[in-house]
Amino acid sequence: MALNPEQRIGALVRELAPRVLGAVLRRYRDFDAAEDAVQEALLAASVAWPRDGMPDNPRGWLVQVAFRRLTDQARSDKARRHREERIAEELGHEEERLAGLGEEAWTAEGEADDTLLLLFMSCHPALTSASAIALTLRSVGGLTTAEIAKAFLVPEATMAQRISRAKQTIQASGVPFERPKASEWPERLKTVLHVLYLVFNEGYLATSGPELARSDLANEAIRLTREVHRLLPDDPEVSGLLALMLLTDARRHARTGPEGELIPLDEQDRSLWDRKEIEEGVELVTEALPKGSVGPYQLQAAVAAVHDEAPRVEDTDWHEILALYGVLESMSDNPMVVLNRTIAFSMVNGPRAGLERLEELAKDPRVAGHHRIDAVRAHLHELAGDRETAILHYRAAASRTTSFPEQRYLVARAARLSERLK
Repeated sequence: MALNPEQRIGALVRELAPRVLGAVLRRYRDFDAAEDAVQEALLAASVAWPRDGMPDNPRGWLVQVAFRRLTDQARSDKARRHREERIAEELGHEEERLAGLGEEAWTAEGEADDTLLLLFMSCHPALTSASAIALTLRSVGGLTTAEIAKAFLVPEATMAQRISRAKQTIQASGVPFERPKASEWPERLKTVLHVLYLVFNEGYLATSGPELARSDLANEAIRLTREVHRLLPDDPEVSGLLALMLLTDARRHARTGPEGELIPLDEQDRSLWDRKEIEEGVELVTEALPKGSVGPYQLQAAVAAVHDEAPRVEDTDWHEILALYGVLESMSDNPMVVLNRTIAFSMVNGPRAGLERLEELAKDPRVAGHHRIDAVRAHLHELAGDRETAILHYRAAASRTTSFPEQRYLVARAARLSERLK
């Protein structure tokens, strides 16, 4: 569906937001002040661009507006005069230099990697891994607090407090919010990869809203992971994550019908899968696995490769998938990994056996009320021939998901089974 001019501007503003924040933070190192300045610049763009037209260099326009906001703040905040005067002087020199260079300077200043740089900067040494991931998802991924909370399986209020504390911790630590040294990049890599993984997941299957996916997020996660892979081509987990994204994204065009409805994996037209992405993903994971210790992204990529290489759903090697998930579960305390292994176990040992395992997982308070538990329970009851129970759980899952396409799919599934009972 084609976007109108205002929708195109809105999409561009959202895409540019982390790049602009990265450019501002790269020079001025105050997260809260930079974030406020960028938000004001984005708001100004949403008003000015539909009225006056798109500037030749949208990113440069936004950065300059953010700079002016910081300059004005520096001049007006007398209580923090000394620090703000220093920032104002730096900003004044920066604006003069850029004005002399012209707008082409913005590209030369590294537009392409500002978001990647912001990603590594946000994985600050003063923060725990969980706090760094939450803050980075907010600043780089552009996810809402509610979306991040769902990814972590915690209440939204808890996540809001975590993000706020992360910013306060950075300020109190005295450790500059600046470009990490080359020697510091490897120690931040694990957090960076986790952020990219979560951003891709939200892009591939949105946790809420009218659309099944957010292709802007998925594409940006792939772009940034390619950049990390370019920098660290021999790291097997970087290769594994890129492979996982490509092998999953390859199914994008088969996942939805003409009206945007969800089409599950076992019903997809596999001729619509992107063979180029599949070939690249398989090559990446095949090369990564023998390089050393096998990590979770390589294992998940291997699972995705088994699905993608099966010409028909009946040809899927569920025994291999079950074995891969067994190794992955031994590395992780993630209940979603256990759920996926339970599905594979059901495909190998039958739905009744799978239901017994599912009841154990359902006792885990992190996922006890999650819609996927009810959705899997419904599917297994349907496979076992218990349509009435399946209907109840499809409806329960539909009432719990905040994704409209998932909700419509689950309701339709229940309705189809109801018709068969008549």
